[in-house]
Amino acid sequence: MTTTSPSSTSSAPASTPLDKIRSIVFYIWLALVTGIWFVGSLPFALFADIRARNYIVMVYYCRLVLIGLRWICGIRCEIEGTENIPTDPNKGVVILSKHQSTWETMMLPTVIAPHVQVVKKELSYLPFFGWGLQLIQPIFIDRSKKTNALKQVMQQGEDRMNRGIHVLVFPEGSRIPVGKRKLFSKSGAMLATRTGAPVIPVAHNSGECWPNTNWVKRPGVIRLVIGEPIDPADMKTADLNDQVEQWINEQVDRISDTPFSGEYVDADTSGKRF
Repeated sequence: MTTTSPSSTSSAPASTPLDKIRSIVFYIWLALVTGIWFVGSLPFALFADIRARNYIVMVYYCRLVLIGLRWICGIRCEIEGTENIPTDPNKGVVILSKHQSTWETMMLPTVIAPHVQVVKKELSYLPFFGWGLQLIQPIFIDRSKKTNALKQVMQQGEDRMNRGIHVLVFPEGSRIPVGKRKLFSKSGAMLATRTGAPVIPVAHNSGECWPNTNWVKRPGVIRLVIGEPIDPADMKTADLNDQVEQWINEQVDRISDTPFSGEYVDADTSGKRF
């Protein structure tokens, strides 16, 4: 197994001047939608329960962002496995997803709702977006304190699922360039085995259109695959984690234009990310 720095570039087509213009227009759209939506929706969200807040603050906002992404940047999405989307409003699940870009943090709230994400605490400090994020009660963690972060995921994750809110975990912990991998952390699998909640694995190739280290978006189709629920009963955390990791990696290889390079990222993604 070859390891590499996450800042290494992957083979990808060069962006065009039109791609750059579209991306600039999209970021203007994103800024306008973020400011207007969160200022306008916060007063209503304050008086709603957590499930309603999730839709008011996050789901509808993400839909608006994705509409702009499609019509401005020419990025569409095709979804496989919609029959695997959980439908029981009283039973939360653990969603374990591939992480390549910001795109999946916008798309997944519109596909599997309502859910909260495990996110770094720094996001709560952002104007507008951070304020709205705090209202939907995600699981904020300090990634520099791994033991405490794991306790927060276990305690808060169980609390959210008991209220019928799904929990989204990115086992890689950071955005990984296309064509590369990072070994999965066991926190999401541990949450599932401790609570007995089913695991929904999710794979996609978002980094091919929304690169994690480049602000320019590339037109194309992102393929999102939702796997069958995995019952963690009688499974060890390590075995469950390995099963999910293998399935996600196989699906990413199947749907991606960029083949796996054989390189594994061995550190948190650094530098500017978009």
